[in-house]
Order: sequence, then structure tokens, then C-alpha cells
Amino acid sequence: MLDALAANTGVSSVAELSLSPLFSRTYNSVYKAIKESFDTSNTDRKKRRKLLKNLTRTVASVVPKPNKRPFYLIAPDTTPHPRPYSRTMPEVGYIYQPNTVAGNKPINIGHNYSIVCALPEKNGSDSSSWSIPLSGERVPIESSGVRVASKQIKTLMSDESLPWYGELTVVVADSTYSQRSFLFEQCKHKNLVVVARVRSNRIFYQSPPIQQEASKRGCPKKFGERFNLADESTWHPSNETVETKHTTRSGRQLTVTIQAWHQMLMRGTKTELMYRHPFTLMRVSVADDTDKLVWKPMWLIMMGERLSEISPLVAYQSYRERFGIEHFFRFGKQRLLMTQFQTPELEHEENWIRLVLLAYVQLWAARELATQLPKPL
Repeated sequence: MLDALAANTGVSSVAELSLSPLFSRTYNSVYKAIKESFDTSNTDRKKRRKLLKNLTRTVASVVPKPNKRPFYLIAPDTTPHPRPYSRTMPEVGYIYQPNTVAGNKPINIGHNYSIVCALPEKNGSDSSSWSIPLSGERVPIESSGVRVASKQIKTLMSDESLPWYGELTVVVADSTYSQRSFLFEQCKHKNLVVVARVRSNRIFYQSPPIQQEASKRGCPKKFGERFNLADESTWHPSNETVETKHTTRSGRQLTVTIQAWHQMLMRGTKTELMYRHPFTLMRVSVADDTDKLVWKPMWLIMMGERLSEISPLVAYQSYRERFGIEHFFRFGKQRLLMTQFQTPELEHEENWIRLVLLAYVQLWAARELATQLPKPL
């Protein structure tokens, strides 16, 4: 089943996979393979969790150890699975889906799936974006993609058999994962650093000044001056400024300027004491050879106990590699029929998503093997 799926070149439906020369069975065996690929019996959920855990360990064993950068790189994100015509499908809800028609709301009905991928290093001669899916879980209707991703990362960071256990690991994510509930949970992992994008209307705070009078009554001040990203008058001078040159594939010369403010804070709650977790705030602006801004400046935050081991430039370069997971989503939906499997059984749909993840890993492993073979004369 995996061979037929990974070798797909023009099949438009799951049933057509039975016509592949790599699938030597009848078409009804396709659905039987999906049904029995993972133990979906409700009587032994513990066995199924163990099976999925062993599957993650198998996939993680092919993740190459980084050589140029001193850390592993992983990226979480959520992808929609539309099911607008499945009236009897359980736990369907409103999902985000872009719409090309102007004026229409970008929503649909279906499920969301949270995917966590490892991002291997790129070779100098090859700049193609690949990712290695490690975990894929459906987002329950009563939960959110941020909560599910937090549980997935917790499972990946607490397993001693995985190659990055005890090693420095960096999580790169978009602005959805910059909320304090996600960041607070990731700060519990000593070897984890989060680099996330933040919206340009967020409000942060400087660290409070050192108290001169120790005998002063009352609770010590936890936050300093206000730092509004949308109001430049509230910014204090940056602690570090880095400038680098970047050449695009078309030969265009760009200048990347990174301003970094250290020891910044964000508001928390009674249970999420964010003032105990200072972070580095970065403003990234890209200009062309005429000093004209190419894009709107981007804001990033870097949080974690070991953030001092990562420079602002490395953090920005790591965030740029996050888009490898977006390429996986596009390839999975266009070539691996990720959203083409229609079934009234929720467990079978989850099995199909995991089979697509495995097929993508199989393609990546075959590509890596092909690059190691000697070139023909």
C-alpha cells in the first residue's frame, strides 16, 4: 500500500491505487489495508498508543544528526481536511480553508490535523525543502491545534529513545504558536528553544529595573516599561544589531537587518507566570540595493532556558526553514491524496493521514539513498 502510494504519478482517487503494478491485490484490499494499518479497535487503546509510539521511534531513527547547526529543528503546524458532504461524520466542525473568490469567508467544514515535522539540514548543492513527519494527530472539536501540538512536542521531548533526547532542540512556528499558553508549556523542557513569529500589534514589556531599596514594602515590580510593536516611540535602543547579505535565486541582492532586544517579558496569568521566562525579541527588515524595504518588517521571539546558545541570525535562518512543512502539505495534498480519502469512519481517516505521512518519509529516504549512490558515467 505504501509503495503504491509513494509511486503515485497520476492517480486521482484512493481506489485507483489498486491499479498500480506495486499493489498486487484487488481494489477492496486498499480499504482493508487502511482499516487494519493501525489497530483501531476500541478495546485495546493502550496497544494502539504503543504501536504509534514505536512508529514514531522508527521514523525518528532516520532523522540525520545535524552537522552544521548544533541543534535539531522541528516545526509544528495544522492542516485542514475538508469534509463538507459527510453529514454523518463525527466531530466535524468549522475549519480554515482559503477561498479564491473575493468576499467569501475562508471557512469550510471538516477536521484539522496537527503535524509535527523534523527539518533536516540542507546540503550546499541542494536547496530543496524537505521535512520528515514525526507525528500526526487529529485536533478534537473541543480542543485546538496549539494544545494538540503542545502534547505532541511533550511526547517527542520526553522519550529517551529518540535521538534528540537531552540535545538542544529548536521549535520554529508561526504566529499562532506565539500565545502564552503554548510558550509556557514549552518552557518546561530544559533543552527546548522556541522561535515563533508574532503579530505586529503585540505588546511586551522590558525587564524591571533592579530594586535599589531592599527594605521597600510591597511586592517587587515584575514588569518594566511598555513595548508596543506598533508604536515606535515606545521602543528602547536594541541590545544587538546584526546585518547580513542575502542573494536570491534570481541574483537579487538583499540586506537583512536584525534588531534584538534581550530580557523582554509578556503578561501571563495566575497559573502561567510568564515574568519568570524572559525572551529575546527580534525585528527583521529586508531591503534591496536601494535601501527600500522589500517586505513589511517581521517580528520574532526566542524563548527557552538555552536561548543564549542561539544567536539572532541563527534564529532567523532557522525560522526560514519552517516553510519546509508547507511544502509537505502541498505535496501531500497534490500527489499523495492526503484529503481525497472519504469515509464515514473517523478512525479510518486518521489511519489514512498516518499512511500519507509514512509515504512521504519513504520518498525522502529513497531520495537520500539515491544521492549517496555513485553517479553513472
